[in-house]
Amino acid sequence: MGILKEFKEFAMRGSVVDLAVGVIIGGAFGKIVTSLVDDIIMPPIGYLTGGVDFSEIKYVLKAADEVAKKPEVAINLGNFINVVIQFLIVAFCIFMVIKALNSMKRKEDKAPEVAPAPTKEETLLTEIRDLLKNK
Repeated sequence: MGILKEFKEFAMRGSVVDLAVGVIIGGAFGKIVTSLVDDIIMPPIGYLTGGVDFSEIKYVLKAADEVAKKPEVAINLGNFINVVIQFLIVAFCIFMVIKALNSMKRKEDKAPEVAPAPTKEETLLTEIRDLLKNK
């Protein structure tokens, strides 16, 4: 039973739960970025390049053989280009989020610190100093 208790403590630790939430949100965010690249960014780029669909760009190593029922062997450069663009968008978004978090953190750090109250000894020494000055 000791291992189960340790595992429960580990699994319920805040950082593990935060990581799980991050992975779930990251997966959903990945779908949004995929749609952004495939449905919004790539069509205008394809239009500007004369109707080239990047996902169709490939280098065929061996054509499909329908008689032998063997699939085509190809290097899919277009898919790679799409994935690189998706990565750059995700990386930029994460950069902007981290930059915003860091700027908020810096604002919190710049808050003026209140000077600590003097100790009893400091107060007593200050009073003694002031009394000696007045003599």
